Amino acid sequence: MTEQRSPVHILRASFVTEESVYGVILVSGMIVLAGGHGDSSWTTFWTVLVTVLVFWAAHLYAGTVAHHGMDDHRTVGLREAFRISFRRSLGLLVSALIPSFILLLGATRAVPDSLALWSALWAGVIVLAVLGFIAFRRRGASMLMQVLGSLATAGFGLAMMLLKAFVH
Repeated sequence: MTEQRSPVHILRASFVTEESVYGVILVSGMIVLAGGHGDSSWTTFWTVLVTVLVFWAAHLYAGTVAHHGMDDHRTVGLREAFRISFRRSLGLLVSALIPSFILLLGATRAVPDSLALWSALWAGVIVLAVLGFIAFRRRGASMLMQVLGSLATAGFGLAMMLLKAFVH
């Protein structure tokens, strides 16, 4: 009997992954690089969007190839390997949505470029903190460990912000 999973479970299982953490750090790094060169939010938005899509496609391809064939003494077909990889890599795309949306606000001049860039970086820190908290909570860690895990994960985003401060 196949276990049915709710959309919330699937989203949580797809979003709280190492790919999600990589996605946020990737977006933050792109903001640091593009913003450090004085690029506008519009240029930064497109740079981030294209880079995330290329990384996601490469990750999806690599995951499909890696899962295709024999796994735990059974054959995994190409479609199943693709589904596994797609679900696993979805976090990379989803985690980039919030910072990218904030960059889009700057690109459309709803907010100034500088505010958009820094807000997107802060959003990345918050997303990382949430990812860390959920990951530790899901594993049954104590509240102290959940908070420490959240802070440690958010630390990667803060490191990117420090890099931006030094690059700019």
